[in-house]
Amino acid sequence: MIDTLFSFLQTTGFSALSWENLVMFAIAGALFYVAIVKEAEPLLLIPIAFGIVMSNIPHEVTGLFNEGTGLLWFIQRGLYLGIYPPLIFLGIGALTDFSFLLSNPKTLFLGAAAQVGIFISFITARFLGFSMPDAASIGIIGGADGPTSIYVASQYNSPYLAIIAIAAYSYIALIPIIQPPIMKLLTTKEERKIKMGMQLRHVSKLEKIVFPIVGTIIIALLVPKALPLIGMLMFGNILRENGLTQRLAEAASKYISDTAIILLCLSVGASADGKVFLQLQSLEIVGLGAMAFVVATASGIIFAKIMNIFSKKKVNPLIGAAGVSAVPDSARVAHKLAMEEDPSNFILMHAMGPNVAGVIGSAVVAGVFLSVIS
Repeated sequence: MIDTLFSFLQTTGFSALSWENLVMFAIAGALFYVAIVKEAEPLLLIPIAFGIVMSNIPHEVTGLFNEGTGLLWFIQRGLYLGIYPPLIFLGIGALTDFSFLLSNPKTLFLGAAAQVGIFISFITARFLGFSMPDAASIGIIGGADGPTSIYVASQYNSPYLAIIAIAAYSYIALIPIIQPPIMKLLTTKEERKIKMGMQLRHVSKLEKIVFPIVGTIIIALLVPKALPLIGMLMFGNILRENGLTQRLAEAASKYISDTAIILLCLSVGASADGKVFLQLQSLEIVGLGAMAFVVATASGIIFAKIMNIFSKKKVNPLIGAAGVSAVPDSARVAHKLAMEEDPSNFILMHAMGPNVAGVIGSAVVAGVFLSVIS
């Protein structure tokens, strides 16, 4: 009887459980807490946390990762083959109104300025000893763009994919906490009170249709490796703007995008094996991601202040912080901070310009990395 019981226990996961698995369960619990109790990005963090739980039940007893037969092995193919991030970009494009950017094209430069955080983080990661591909994957965290970070890491087959993805999405969830202190530090009360007007230039339907087509051609010719992300982003947008494919736009923004998010986040969590995740390099990646995000926020604000030196029509420097690609969270934070100084100061639509530009900018930088670094 005892031998039978012992034999049974040998077939359970308890026999193969390690301390790393237990720590990862605790990390998953923390993510569940942040997502559910604090209501911070639950659509992203809950699937990631559950993926961590599933991946840290010892693989040898579950068979979930067995090549060619395991459920999670099949689900992760979309992650490692780079399929899920472009599908999410398709949904983002179908939800995004580019008229904020088109009505004030100079905000494109604010989105570009915010990408400085990516390069600073990349250089620092190289200094710390990370390989060129891993440093590039880590740097993209500074764009506050989860799908792009994951896409670059998956294209390079980075062993740090899970920690990069979790760091990126965690900082996106913490935008309302991280950005305001930086924004207040780098701007004066008078600058935060700058009003940019309630009306934007009217953008015609023709402009909205031409922009995604021409934008795709120009960007893809300049940076061909950016086409999977930029192409799907612009394709989603033209489905939205042409007026004849609303059904497809709705499918892209809801059903396809939501499905891709579930599978992507579950795959990311399932990649968080404790033996890889709990290393010194993982802590360095978390720190580098935070640094990249801070530098990206600061560089957008500083560039906006520089623009004001040479421009007669002043911009509120707070919109520079929206140059990171967390749409529309960072734009909302900038708007909220402006209204704290002056309740009549409505800058949300102005902040959406650099916010949308940040989405394009991070995808272009990702394409540059993929083109230059083999």
